[in-house]
Amino acid sequence: MTRIGFDNDKYVKLQSQHIRDRIDHFGGKLFLEFGGKLFDDYHASRVLPGFQPDSKVKMLLEMKDDAEIVIVVSADDIERSKRRGDLGITYQDDTLRLIDAFRGIGLFVGSVVLTHYREQTAAEKFQKRLEALGVRVYRHYVIPNYPSDVNLIVSDDGFGKNEYIETSRRLVVVTAPGPGSGKMATCLSQLYHEQKRGVKAGYAKFETFPIWNLPLKHPVNLAYEAATADLDDVNMIDPFHLEAYGETTVNYNRDVEIFPVLDAIFKKISGESPYKSPTDMGVNMCGFCIVNDEACREAAKQEIIRRYYNALVSQRRGFSDSSETTKIELLMNSLGTGPDDRPVVKAALDRAEATGGPAVALELNDGTIITGKTTSLLGASSACLLNALKYLAGIPKKELLMPPEVIEPIQHLKVEHLGNHNPRMHTDELLIALTIVAVNDPRAGLAIDQLNKLSGCEAHSSVILSSTDESLFKKLGVNITFEPVYQVKKLFHK
Repeated sequence: MTRIGFDNDKYVKLQSQHIRDRIDHFGGKLFLEFGGKLFDDYHASRVLPGFQPDSKVKMLLEMKDDAEIVIVVSADDIERSKRRGDLGITYQDDTLRLIDAFRGIGLFVGSVVLTHYREQTAAEKFQKRLEALGVRVYRHYVIPNYPSDVNLIVSDDGFGKNEYIETSRRLVVVTAPGPGSGKMATCLSQLYHEQKRGVKAGYAKFETFPIWNLPLKHPVNLAYEAATADLDDVNMIDPFHLEAYGETTVNYNRDVEIFPVLDAIFKKISGESPYKSPTDMGVNMCGFCIVNDEACREAAKQEIIRRYYNALVSQRRGFSDSSETTKIELLMNSLGTGPDDRPVVKAALDRAEATGGPAVALELNDGTIITGKTTSLLGASSACLLNALKYLAGIPKKELLMPPEVIEPIQHLKVEHLGNHNPRMHTDELLIALTIVAVNDPRAGLAIDQLNKLSGCEAHSSVILSSTDESLFKKLGVNITFEPVYQVKKLFHK
């Protein structure tokens, strides 16, 4: 049973109040750079059990009358059709998705900013598309020698060339489809323009991780390093905060490295810097809402192991090199943990060895481990899923829910008419067939009703799953990992 380690209600209230206080501190207007995911922050929910994936959105909804959203997207990313790794969609499409998502919950989207603009053809087409949809668009340009040439940056030839973003709310949340979009530069540019117009405004940064008031080597903070191993982010003690206040806090290398430049830019814009350290810039209150530190430590260790398997599979697929895997191995070693501490790994490998074929193991929330093997009718993922649903519904394992006479026509359709080489049913096909069976068999309907109980469960496969099965497990909220091994020896894998 997952132990709750985080008070989500306290977080929403405390975080929104802290941001209000920061707005008041700056005289009534705040540009808030929002790092990480605003929607569906599953990393946070995994390492802080009790944190809801939509917590940050709920926090903003507490302030929705004061808040507006500005979405920043790099024209360079548009030009090369950069895609989000988790969703597989371009940054252009994700910008539209974010606008719809914000509007759908009642948050006001003020505009989109195209940064790094150099008259890229794709960026100009995207701007026309947005404007045709009624979205205001602004252009921000490349500044030579950014961020080192402060005198140029804070001048009419630097920030002054950028188009002024018209905003109407006290809190301007600056977010983006992904990293490197130019959120910070957008905020600083706007401070420059507001200062020239005599408007009092401030800047703050909202990054959930690392958590500044947890120890440097706390598993929750190390899990952040594992999650960003491909970016070479490193947690470190904030030396500026230590010098200014004699207090040890945690930040990450990029913010620490850029702070002297930011400090100089702040002073150039308004004559003084409002902050003495990168930690001062942050508004994250997560650390004050941890109610069971041990539960969060254990959850974070499990996340690091999952990230290790993700890195192994990414390397096997040719998407990364061994450096990412090595870094996460070092993190696991520092915590004295490893794959052996993930129970579903051994269960899946043992079942695979016993059956001589691919196998999947799934750990339910009560600690029970269910396994599935590959058969002539079902793939290992489908078998494991079906076994888990039967267990949760109290249906004896030997009772058939999916008789061969139901499965075989589907296999015939797949192979003879749709050109598939694999006749076994994928997980999505299994659930559709089970739903049809439920018309005449109430037990099948009872099994389908158990699907919501799989959210938060752990699973492991002895081979790399198909994209179909992987996607379905993720939709169900199952934390699935795989061995870095393909089921068949081929050069091309879907």
